Amino acid sequence: MEKSFKFHNDNEASVLLGKHDENIKLIGNELSVKIVARGENLCITGQEDNVNRVSDLINELFIIIRNGAFLRKGDISYAIKCIKENRALEFSNIYLDRIEVASKKRFVTPKTPCQKAYVDAIRDYDIVFGIGPAGTGKTYLAMAMAVSSLKKQEVSRIILTRPAVEAGEKLGFLPGDIEDKVSPYLRPLYDALYDMMEVDMINRYLETGAIEIAPLAYMRGRTLNSSFIVLDEAQNTTPEQMKMFLTRLGFDSKTVITGDITQVDLPQGRVSGLIQVQSILNDIEGIKFIYFSGHDVVRHELVQEIIKAYETHNH
Repeated sequence: MEKSFKFHNDNEASVLLGKHDENIKLIGNELSVKIVARGENLCITGQEDNVNRVSDLINELFIIIRNGAFLRKGDISYAIKCIKENRALEFSNIYLDRIEVASKKRFVTPKTPCQKAYVDAIRDYDIVFGIGPAGTGKTYLAMAMAVSSLKKQEVSRIILTRPAVEAGEKLGFLPGDIEDKVSPYLRPLYDALYDMMEVDMINRYLETGAIEIAPLAYMRGRTLNSSFIVLDEAQNTTPEQMKMFLTRLGFDSKTVITGDITQVDLPQGRVSGLIQVQSILNDIEGIKFIYFSGHDVVRHELVQEIIKAYETHNH
């Protein structure tokens, strides 16, 4: 069986084909079809079922590209993985949900159905929990939504916080004063922020307090109005810290709590506030829990395999 498509322009062809045609080579090899690009035409040949599945994929990719989205090789790999697992193709719906940020990147987009559900939940709920393994975009998407809200003046400030919990290293052995000691724990938040905003803008917001990055302990006793608050690494909160944090929420504010309950660094015998809070708040209207899995990992493909291996080992 054969099906053909026509490119609208050279840019469209370049994005779909990839560098040295790596995208269509990957699709062809993984889904057992032959894909040939000649001029403005793209031809797919192979068994009927395979050609139809690849045609559906190409149609979705064209919609995304024609709406200005950029596709990486990793995005193509994820699309192929979905087809192989007979999961629904929803790429155009997912990738065209653009979160406007304030850098040259301009937009951040979800990459999986669960990430899309997470972004929608952040829009619709004032308190959202994102729980799942590393690399699933929990913190990155929450921070993108925070930057977008600040840019649109939906909030007057962003507060990013983490518990300063030791992960096999003692804070006391680190050099410097308390600020120097906790700074490494907040570094991942800075890294994500610098990916979404220009440096001079970040520095200006930090100086004026429109953006605050601080350890969780600094939240005690405060009421946070007109704020977008992100609590990262929440699996390392105690139940008391989690209650303290959640009761800081003020008027016209939104908070997102993220964490991986399989990577708790609390001392042995201490209960994780993120684990406990699920049973306490799960039935409260206005609070949403989103659970990520290895399917949502958008880092290097080996990260998915590592997560699977650990899940198998722990069971």
